[in-house]
Amino acid sequence: MTRRQRRLTLIGGALGTVALAVGLVLFALKDSIVFFNSPTDLVEKHIAPGQRMRVGGLVKEGSLSRGDNLAVHFALTDGSSEVTVAYRGQLPDLFREGQGAVAEGALDISGTFQADTILAKHDERYMPKEVADALKKQGHWQGDDQNKDAGAPRGTVQ
Repeated sequence: MTRRQRRLTLIGGALGTVALAVGLVLFALKDSIVFFNSPTDLVEKHIAPGQRMRVGGLVKEGSLSRGDNLAVHFALTDGSSEVTVAYRGQLPDLFREGQGAVAEGALDISGTFQADTILAKHDERYMPKEVADALKKQGHWQGDDQNKDAGAPRGTVQ
């Protein structure tokens, strides 16, 4: 084997190894790349209890109930499906019924989403792009005129 053939073999092997490693990483992360799942995604994907994820949608009107020791229960909906969320802790100041929210945690055996983190919308005009897209997909979007900068941080131009 000549010196040039050895060099090309070494370079080809290194490129193949890098491509295989990148492929394995992307395959392992394919379900966790998504920022959040909608309630409809939870139903369609049949998520196993205990798997950590984020669920986003609108806080259903009339579903918010507060208990002892900062316990809170509410429903997140995307218009066609909903998931009950249980959370213990201080809610963000901007958290309200009818507003966008994302909960991070895991489903329990009964199908209730046990959240350990709640994220609320940024201000009166902002809704996370993923939530807006999920609502558009379900046909429950209120119109772009009410939320022109959906998904854009304040101060940016689209």
